[in-house]
Amino acid sequence: MTTTDVAAQVAEDEATLNQLGYQRELARGFKTFDNFAISATIINVLAGVFSAFGFGMLAGGPRILIFGWIAVSVLVLAVGAAMAEIASAYPTSGALYYASARLAKRNKAAWSWYTGWLNFAGQIGGTAATDFAAATFLQAWISMQWPSYTATLHNTVLIAAGLLVLHGLLNTFAVRTVGMINRISVWWLLGGVVVIAVSLAFAPSHHEPLNYAGAFVNNTGFSNGLYGGLLGLLVTSWTYTGFDGSFHMSEETQGAATSAPKGITQSIRFSAVFGLVLVLSLVYASQNWSKESSASVPPAQVLVDAVGLTGAKLLLLFPVVALLFCGLANMTSNSRQIWAFSRDGAIPGSGLWHRLSARTHTPVAAVWLAAGCSIVLTLPGWWNSAAFTAVVSVNVVGLFTAYGIPILLRLRLGGGFEAGPWNLGAKGRPIALLAVVWIGVSNILFMLPQYSPITHDNFNYAPIALAVVLAVATVWWFVSARRTFHGPRNTITPEQAVIDPDLM
Repeated sequence: MTTTDVAAQVAEDEATLNQLGYQRELARGFKTFDNFAISATIINVLAGVFSAFGFGMLAGGPRILIFGWIAVSVLVLAVGAAMAEIASAYPTSGALYYASARLAKRNKAAWSWYTGWLNFAGQIGGTAATDFAAATFLQAWISMQWPSYTATLHNTVLIAAGLLVLHGLLNTFAVRTVGMINRISVWWLLGGVVVIAVSLAFAPSHHEPLNYAGAFVNNTGFSNGLYGGLLGLLVTSWTYTGFDGSFHMSEETQGAATSAPKGITQSIRFSAVFGLVLVLSLVYASQNWSKESSASVPPAQVLVDAVGLTGAKLLLLFPVVALLFCGLANMTSNSRQIWAFSRDGAIPGSGLWHRLSARTHTPVAAVWLAAGCSIVLTLPGWWNSAAFTAVVSVNVVGLFTAYGIPILLRLRLGGGFEAGPWNLGAKGRPIALLAVVWIGVSNILFMLPQYSPITHDNFNYAPIALAVVLAVATVWWFVSARRTFHGPRNTITPEQAVIDPDLM
């Protein structure tokens, strides 16, 4: 696009944002690919598959890992498409909580409040969980390189905290570099999947036969195979979190009403295809399923058995670096949600968290709130890994519940929903209905026991974590917020509805 075309697009974006009630404050430096890149990086198939593959080896085995990936990817695409249609109608950084306020028939502020806090809690949990996972895989790699190194919970927490600080610094002092890193990360994901797939296709001494895709394994401890298989669907669901990042970056994206929806849907499609390639490669390259599934880091053991220790160390660098990219993108998206929520006065100290850097026009204070809250969430891991799991388990249920609320409200609104330029036409309502049903089913699965016998170490704390978030939000709502929070604020005045040349 020429400079004139960019200026015209920014002016159109400005007019759309004004109609939604906001003055433009953020710089629109993201293009369509950049918007896609942040969601693709947060979904991060390398990180997601490697982090969850071990559970899938126990819960369903090859059959659920492969066919579950295909089925759940289609269902998540329905969720993404329904969200994308809403993003096109309301391209704001407030994203889900803003849309809930606009789509609710009654009690708009309450719907917005709960959506926003579920989204906030889910994103903070996701940022903490990603860097904790990065610290875990980094230590696995170090242990392979230097066998004398012993991974500990204390080291994991310290490394995770260091990574969170690093990501905060990058989002503060190297904003342009962050955008470039997100673009690089897409090619890293693509290249990593290809290199791992090719290596696992040619290096192993043998591969499983084609019909191995139908093999079923249930080592969850539950005797009911159907139950074990349903739990295995979580492998794919765990991977697909964070694609609301494209929605949250709307006010920094050129042509947001079409670029943000494309970013959401294209990132899911990209992840679906390359995630399936990665899953197939790991399944068919397995040399000893029983031994590998019981290893401390199962996919790392698959690599060691398939390509040898040296090759495994090289290949494991791909998911390790991918996790670092993922944590950075998570914090960027997280800070935009915090900034927008603060703009509408929903967070204590909103005046501080809504401030923008004069140098970069980005929400630096919100970045450090995201970093600080995420560090706090990692601290229980110092004493017990189950304690950390209890805190961050709200990531998936919090996010998917926040995804589901505006989609449900869009269904309830019926013909009153005014679609944006990117829309599903007559397919919009049935796809939205499918999305809501799947979110309901997957949330139930997220909250069920995942291992038997149930102990304090393997107990699924997700229901408790979700209940705590909802309880805090509810108490806070009735004590004060219902009198002070009235949903998204209109920040437009005739004097403000002017394009700031410094933001071009």
